[in-house]
Amino acid sequence: MPGPVADGPGIPAPGRGAWLRRGISRDGGPLVEDREVVWLQAGPYYADSRGFAGITSFDGSLVRFHHLEGEPGEDTGALRWEGAHLVERGTNTDGSTFLEVWTPLPDADGDTGCWAGPGYRVVRVGPHVVHVDTRAGTYWRT
Repeated sequence: MPGPVADGPGIPAPGRGAWLRRGISRDGGPLVEDREVVWLQAGPYYADSRGFAGITSFDGSLVRFHHLEGEPGEDTGALRWEGAHLVERGTNTDGSTFLEVWTPLPDADGDTGCWAGPGYRVVRVGPHVVHVDTRAGTYWRT
């Protein structure tokens, strides 16, 4: 598998956060956004409203998003702050590359947590909640 598209070592995934994706570029194409995508991070646990959730790990340079629920796979990328945006450049398991631009969602303070059971995982960051199961990912605010 080719290595991630990166300009050097990245930073670990934030220990907590609620993020709205502002755009994605696939394989060097234009930055576009065709739907609302929310990523929540609570410690090592994450959930993505596209329909996958699991844990993150960091090797000192790259973040790995290990999918434990929902869409199978693993994403690997380098995260960097670019102004107010968190930018991820990486590689999917099929070798395709991506660049995603994330902005913080407001009101991400308050309780955080992750709950899992057979076939589902839920992550909460403040009022933001993402539920992932074998069918889909769903985002809502409490």
